Amino acid sequence: MGINKDQVKGRVTKARGVVQEVVGTVTGDTRLQARGKVQKKLGTLRAKYGDVKRSMKSRGA
Repeated sequence: MGINKDQVKGRVTKARGVVQEVVGTVTGDTRLQARGKVQKKLGTLRAKYGDVKRSMKSRGA
């Protein structure tokens, strides 16, 4: 079974969050760093949601 759009979007969002967090750390911008952390968490949650959807679909639910 293939990967679904929630898995893809979640992982892309997480990657953007990681980049924002690193840039915020390097530049000393605490707001950017905090936004990156939040975006990273949201991306992780969406990817996990996509993983669960995929798992349920493969089980026939």
